[in-house]
Amino acid sequence: MNELIETEKGEASGDIPIINHPIRRFIDANRAPLGTFAVFVVMMAVFIAANPQVFSQWNIYRSVLTTLPVALFLVVPLVFVVTAGEIDLSFPATMGFSAWIFALVVHAGFTPYLGVVAGTATGMILGLIVGSIVVYFNLSSLVATLGMNFVLRGVIQIANEGMPIALTSLSESSLKRIFSSNVLGVPTQALWGLAFVIFAALLFNRHRFGVHVKIVGDNPDSARQMGIDVDWVRIKTFVFVGIGAAFAGIFSTLINFTWWPTAGEGYFLPVLASVFVGGTPTWGGVGTVVGGAIGALIVSFIQTGVVGAGLSGFYVQFFDGVIIILALIGHRWNQPRYR
Repeated sequence: MNELIETEKGEASGDIPIINHPIRRFIDANRAPLGTFAVFVVMMAVFIAANPQVFSQWNIYRSVLTTLPVALFLVVPLVFVVTAGEIDLSFPATMGFSAWIFALVVHAGFTPYLGVVAGTATGMILGLIVGSIVVYFNLSSLVATLGMNFVLRGVIQIANEGMPIALTSLSESSLKRIFSSNVLGVPTQALWGLAFVIFAALLFNRHRFGVHVKIVGDNPDSARQMGIDVDWVRIKTFVFVGIGAAFAGIFSTLINFTWWPTAGEGYFLPVLASVFVGGTPTWGGVGTVVGGAIGALIVSFIQTGVVGAGLSGFYVQFFDGVIIILALIGHRWNQPRYR
C-alpha cells in the first residue's frame, strides 16, 4: 500500500515512479550478473587488502587475461546448453580433439589459417554428433556426453601415445600476431574473448535462437506447440559448444606453441563451476551469458589471487569451494526460483 501511495505521489508530481525507474529495471533484469560481479569485487578487495603491492602491478592481471579467453570460449556456449535443459561434459575432449586437428594441419606445413578452419569444422562436427546422439537416441545428456568425453580422449591417446606436437613455426606466423599478441600491454586474445562474449550475449538476448533456447529449456511441450523445432534447437546448442571448444583449443595452442594430448582436461571442473557461479541455474529456461563470463573471471583469478596474496597453492582448492558455495547462496537469495 505504501509503495502504491509513493508511486501515485511520484506520478502526480511528475517524477518517474521508483518501480519504473530505468536503473531499477536494469537491476531487476540483470540480478544474476550483477550478483556475480559483486562476488568478484569482494574477492578482489580481499586479495588487494592481503597484498596491495602485488595487486597494484599490471603483470598479475595480464597473466590472467592471457589464459582467460580459453575459459570464456568454453563457458559461454555451455550457458546455452544448460539453459536449454541439457549439459555437455564432452567439451574438454572436444577442445583437445579440435586442437589436435589444428596442430596436425600446421605440423604438415599448411597455412595456420587452414588449420583454424579444420579445427573449427572438427568442433562443429563433434558437437553435431554429440547433440544427435543425445537427442535422437533420447539419452541423458549427462551420461552420454561424459561417455563421449572418454571416447574422444581415448582416440587422442591411442593415436598419439601421449606425445605432444611442437609447433614452433606458429611463433612467426601472422595468425599468432592477430590472435595471440599484445595491444598496449593487453593480450590480444583477451579482446577476442570479449568480442565472443558480446556476440554470444546478443545471440542469447536479442536473436531468435536465444529466445528459442530459453523456451525449449523452460517448457519443451509448449515450444513444440509454438512451432519450434525443439530437437534441432537442442542440437544447435551442442554444435555451439563444439565451436567454442575448438576456439579454446586453437587459442590454447597459439599461447603455448605446443599441442598436448591432455589439452582441455584441466578446464573440466573450473568451466562447469564458472557457469553456475555466473548465475545460470540447473533447471533450464534461464541463463546469463555475461554472468557466465564474470564467473569465468572469478574462477580464473582464484589461483592467481590466492598465491599472490601470499598463501600456499594448497589453499587454492579450499577457496575454490568457498567462493563457489558463497556465490550460489548469493544467487539463491538474489533471484527467485523459477521452477
